[in-house]
Amino acid sequence: MFLSAIFAFFSACTKEITYEEQLATDTEIIKNYIAEKKLTASSTPEGVYYVLENDGTGTAFPAPSSIVNAIYKGYFTSGSVFDQSEKAIEFPLSGVIKGWTIGMQKFKKGQKGKLLIPSGLAYGPSGVRGIPANAVLVFDIELTNFR
Repeated sequence: MFLSAIFAFFSACTKEITYEEQLATDTEIIKNYIAEKKLTASSTPEGVYYVLENDGTGTAFPAPSSIVNAIYKGYFTSGSVFDQSEKAIEFPLSGVIKGWTIGMQKFKKGQKGKLLIPSGLAYGPSGVRGIPANAVLVFDIELTNFR
């Protein structure tokens, strides 16, 4: 009986957080960041927030299958930078984190802005080297071209 109680206690302490619970936490972090920085942001149905800082050119937007060229800086809401490019880098939108695939479809050629990505659309509960588990990511982006 005593061992059953201890097992139940520790099982309750290690309850896994659901995707929905983590998304709610991430959304609160993102909304607080937006308010603190006084940003005007929109969001996608999936929960990616984006800030468009200029108009860009043309009327076309990249598709999930597009090859894009972008200059970017990736950082945490604390401001700590984990990655950045000095010049435009070419990559397929189908080969990056889901938050980029979703968010980049809101940018036109030449447009600059930010993506605020909940952890479930980035590296999730496992994280990757240099990015901890369940980290909300912020990217400053300039979409220089796409095809």
